[in-house]
Amino acid sequence: MSGAAQCPSCDTEWQPTLLAAGGPAHSLTSVNSNHAKVCGSPEWAEYLQTDVLPVVTAGIDLGADMLEIGPGPGAATGWLAGRVTRLTALESDANAAAALATRFPGVEVAVGDATQMSYPDGSFDSVGSFTMLHHVPTVTQQNQLLAEVLRVLRPGGFLVGSDSLPGNDLHHFHVDDVYNPVEPAAFLTRLQTLGFAAITIAVDQSLWFTARKAAPDEHQD
Repeated sequence: MSGAAQCPSCDTEWQPTLLAAGGPAHSLTSVNSNHAKVCGSPEWAEYLQTDVLPVVTAGIDLGADMLEIGPGPGAATGWLAGRVTRLTALESDANAAAALATRFPGVEVAVGDATQMSYPDGSFDSVGSFTMLHHVPTVTQQNQLLAEVLRVLRPGGFLVGSDSLPGNDLHHFHVDDVYNPVEPAAFLTRLQTLGFAAITIAVDQSLWFTARKAAPDEHQD
């Protein structure tokens, strides 16, 4: 995939983007028009499905029931749907959710806030989040989302995901957009603090991560 077509993630020099104060709250997956165009492109879907998803899910049992958080235009959705029995996609934007439901009729698409999910405890065998976390406006909200993921996972279930790395290119790409990139080293500690086990974090051109919900009687070091 060409660098011009992808969401920039390779530049490790980072300047923080200030969050807007006051006014209506941003959608958890709010993006600007240029970003929406790139993330909805066939090139972006090919990149995710060829270079990211097979690597992140390698050796992971996704189980029968999977939840995808923040699917947007569905670059990962079809790939995931082909690997589980039931895929649920939770999208905060109603228009994006409607388009996704039309495109993937076999996927259960819901509109909702991933920091306050309505699903019962232990509803899913796996949860996926791909290039979405940096669109969650604050660290507190990201942690709330991750805590909800842990809650809705069944014991032994996995969180699998990826996100773009902080960088100047990414910073400018998100002009007038929610931009709160995850720092990989801090992310490990955050997942541990929330109670995830068997955490793996890899950093290359992007951030890849997996983490498991421990069984109630499982000892965690």
